[in-house]
Amino acid sequence: MANKTSYLKTTQHPWPCLLFLLPLLLAYELGVYYLGGAEARALRNGADAWLRWVLDTYGVKLFLAAPGIIVIVFGIWSMRRWYDRPESSWQLVFAMWLESILFAFGLWLFGHNFGPLLHSAGVTLAAGEMDSRTEMFAQVLTYVGAGIYEEILFRLFAITGLVALFRCAFVPNWASAILAGIGSALLFATAHHLGAAGEPMDSYRFVYRTIAGLYFAVLYWFRGFGVAVGTHALYDVLVGVKVG
Repeated sequence: MANKTSYLKTTQHPWPCLLFLLPLLLAYELGVYYLGGAEARALRNGADAWLRWVLDTYGVKLFLAAPGIIVIVFGIWSMRRWYDRPESSWQLVFAMWLESILFAFGLWLFGHNFGPLLHSAGVTLAAGEMDSRTEMFAQVLTYVGAGIYEEILFRLFAITGLVALFRCAFVPNWASAILAGIGSALLFATAHHLGAAGEPMDSYRFVYRTIAGLYFAVLYWFRGFGVAVGTHALYDVLVGVKVG
């Protein structure tokens, strides 16, 4: 981390992203197992549940299969990039956490004022009733899980896949990145309203989540997967515990 430019680049390397991700994955999976026991699935968020449903469909039912796949993918990716891994990786991880805190508070401040901003602009969006909350610690776990698995699904997988699709259609690289970010944000917002466990559709939440999805997409592109995960998890906790 000799200078600002090198730091901005090294946070996108898979090795510090893996080191950043491991404590979150460990805390989430152990917490879900400890609190949920035989009913652990009830504590899992949508993206995590969807990934496990896909694995179950193919006969993979191990408790640690989903996080194991994530660790293996980032482990192999890190080995392929071992030659240019950043030095002082743990210092880099600490700096990534500081960034995540700042970005999470930034999105929280925007969300805290989103309604008044729309009102002052003369825009009215319908908003449904908020869901009731269960025991706080269990909820915090689901927020951490959302930060991990929703970023894997909607940023790592969706953006990568959409970029590849657009490039196959000969869309320029810069346009592919923008369209993939918008597409992933719309998928992210829509997914919260799908299925039996989905929230009732209302325009306020959909628009706000689309904006949040774009925010995470920008972080993913310019700050790396680790910072996007940390920001998402911390933001969900801030919203969930009703800070302010």
